[in-house]
Amino acid sequence: MPKRRPKKIVYKADVAQRLRTALSKRTKSELIETMVELAGDDRGILRQLGARFDLEASAQELVGATRQAIADATDFDEREVNYNFDYDYAAYGEVKRNLGRLIDSGQLRLAMELSLELMDQGSYQVEMSDEGLMTDDVEECLQVVVKALRKSDLPPGEIVTWCKAMIKSDRVGCIYDRELQALEHQFEASGS
Repeated sequence: MPKRRPKKIVYKADVAQRLRTALSKRTKSELIETMVELAGDDRGILRQLGARFDLEASAQELVGATRQAIADATDFDEREVNYNFDYDYAAYGEVKRNLGRLIDSGQLRLAMELSLELMDQGSYQVEMSDEGLMTDDVEECLQVVVKALRKSDLPPGEIVTWCKAMIKSDRVGCIYDRELQALEHQFEASGS
């Protein structure tokens, strides 16, 4: 005779509703202080709030935030080399958003510099993973800069030099390579 298994106990709690009720009893300033404190302790929360509320930042702050986001996005546990390890999708989203914000504020050269760092660190992450699933995320970030360069009035030689540096920084030789080569050829032709 088979043993009887105890019924699975399902704990159904509407945490969101309880939280909503508790928060509605707080003052606006308490809620603001709590949000700021949580964001200060957790970059993920800070990223979510920054994306949702479109926080204003100086170019210098954007550069620092983008460098941190690149580090977070491309981070991986070296014990998981040659596996499909988890990575921070939200950090890649912030990199893309910040590159766009820098470009919109007239800081295309800073965006170019940061995209070189992204290519170096992102291609290393791709190289160390099993299938390079984050390749699309890196390319989406780079797309913002390449699109802006196509319309820019920067000297063609500067853009060609940047393209060559990007291609050289790519450790796997396949990240946004066609687009970078096309951009390089476009500006080589226009610079002649």
